Amino acid sequence: MKQSTTAATSAKTLDISKKIILITGATSGIGKETARELALDGARIILLGRNKAKTLATKKELFAESGNKKIDILIADISSLADVRRAAAEFNKNKRYPRLDILINNAGLVMGPKREVSKDGFEMTFASNHLGHFLLTALLFNKLKKSDAARIINVSSKAHTTGKFDVANTQLSTGYSSLKAYGNSKLDNILFTQELARRLANRKDKSAMNNNITTNCLHPGVISTAFGQNAGFLIKSVVSLLRPFMITPADGAKTTLHLARSDEGAQVSGLYFEEEKQKATKHGDLTVENGKALWILSEKLAGVKFL
Repeated sequence: MKQSTTAATSAKTLDISKKIILITGATSGIGKETARELALDGARIILLGRNKAKTLATKKELFAESGNKKIDILIADISSLADVRRAAAEFNKNKRYPRLDILINNAGLVMGPKREVSKDGFEMTFASNHLGHFLLTALLFNKLKKSDAARIINVSSKAHTTGKFDVANTQLSTGYSSLKAYGNSKLDNILFTQELARRLANRKDKSAMNNNITTNCLHPGVISTAFGQNAGFLIKSVVSLLRPFMITPADGAKTTLHLARSDEGAQVSGLYFEEEKQKATKHGDLTVENGKALWILSEKLAGVKFL
């Protein structure tokens, strides 16, 4: 197995080679870099992607670089509840996956200036960046419980500071803008993480085998990728101006990798990380009440009861 290129900068204390890891949005950007590093570590990696040809090409590329034969694919549009259900069912019945050790909810998008909806009728940014991952986590939870130390890692963004939580207007049926939708969805990622951590701590089905499930979220940094190319002229113009100051996808993956590999990722839960360190979030909408409200709404919209 070839050596990880970030081993010197992201301390690896977990034996990743024995872990089963599912990554959404694994065919480009920080998702692909995360998958690359964990493949180099020797883990069994499941690449969840929307486009079959692109996902297969990513698998082939990562195998060529790592020599890791334990790279599998799942095809699903994370914004489609039916796709998420089908992919989760496929994972759950596969005998190669007796458990799930690490779930990395990484996929995300920025939409254009015109409000668009998913196949299920939900605002597309909310559906892709939050609701699909909420459902996926719920449907894979029994597999996570079978790990002796599972981790759920949610990729958020510093853009959450521009977001607002309004339980009556999560779909932005009024007042839509692509920046507002993205900021709101990244705030949702943190609310989901915090409420999930509270519910994990209060579970009634705890046992020595399934008690240790942690969840944390992170800001990966401002990354130079094709991310946001579907957005409007203003966003693309700003991104173009900032590009010389952006970090690479490999650098952007470091905090995700820290939470996947380090002891810290198993010792804390419900926290927000930036540059591989815990960082306080001071947004006024990050309240227990809003976390509960988002959870209840997400259960209703996704048609699932979770914890």
